[in-house]
Amino acid sequence: MVGSWEGFFAAQVGASAALAGLVFVGISINLSKIMSFPGLPGRAAEALVMLSLVLFTASLALVPGQSRLLLGLEVFIIGLTVWAISSNILHKSGDLLKSEHRNSFVARMVLCEIAVLPYLIAGIALLAGYQGGLYWLVPGMLACYLVALIGAWVLLIEINR
Repeated sequence: MVGSWEGFFAAQVGASAALAGLVFVGISINLSKIMSFPGLPGRAAEALVMLSLVLFTASLALVPGQSRLLLGLEVFIIGLTVWAISSNILHKSGDLLKSEHRNSFVARMVLCEIAVLPYLIAGIALLAGYQGGLYWLVPGMLACYLVALIGAWVLLIEINR
């Protein structure tokens, strides 16, 4: 079903796995500092969840002989699951934030929602019979990388300021 998308998804598997490994290293380097700030463990989890969304989706898209309907269902379920997890993380983090960080938190929340929404649209489109639904995964994956990279920056650089 994936056909000409195979190279794209293979690249996404490699990139997301490599970035997740780097985020794990960054977390382990600054673990004591991350744990000392109430919202940062959630930020670390958020980065890993977004990279996992890319990794799992791209991996499932590479399964040979899979039908469009099954891929659509998988993409939708993974997207919905990550939306629930990230919403929970954000809800808990939002409760912990001081008022001076509210604007950056709202921006972070919006970016997370924007990152996951294309996965839900892609899943629905594939379930409805539109192979073009795969195109929705491109902005979703890029947005997931952006969320993860911003989170990694905060965990590695901003935490030490």
